[in-house]
Amino acid sequence: MKKVVFILAAVLMAVIVNAQPADFTGKWKLNSTKSTLNDQFSLAPNQVIVAQEISSISVEKHSNFQGTDYTINDKYTLDGQESVNEGWQGAEKKSVATWDENKQLLTVKSKLPMQDGTEVSITEIYKMKDNDLVIESIASSSYGDLYETMVYDRQ
Repeated sequence: MKKVVFILAAVLMAVIVNAQPADFTGKWKLNSTKSTLNDQFSLAPNQVIVAQEISSISVEKHSNFQGTDYTINDKYTLDGQESVNEGWQGAEKKSVATWDENKQLLTVKSKLPMQDGTEVSITEIYKMKDNDLVIESIASSSYGDLYETMVYDRQ
């Protein structure tokens, strides 16, 4: 009987542990060596600061483009509802963030209108791997697709 109770307790603990979503909270610095970035043009921020709560996540991305530093601040709900944030040059970026079944991968799908009337679709998949934050990014537009895997070390 003790063995049955022990096995049930172990199964219950495994279910409880797996129900906890991955926590991406922290200040993260790009590790170019571990990352797979586009050779000619990369969307990878140099630093990412994440504040995660039960129902939302805020992502602050620090980047440099042609010698100019800029910051992008996005806040997403974690209930699958659309979130609206300011995009490039004041455009309205619409995003939906969803967890995978085990709540270990967070996928953020965004649409961003461009000045020429076209649209950019960006899919970012957030996950933890060996204590690093990994963001897999796919950006698609009329100019083509850009695939990158960005790996960040905790600061």
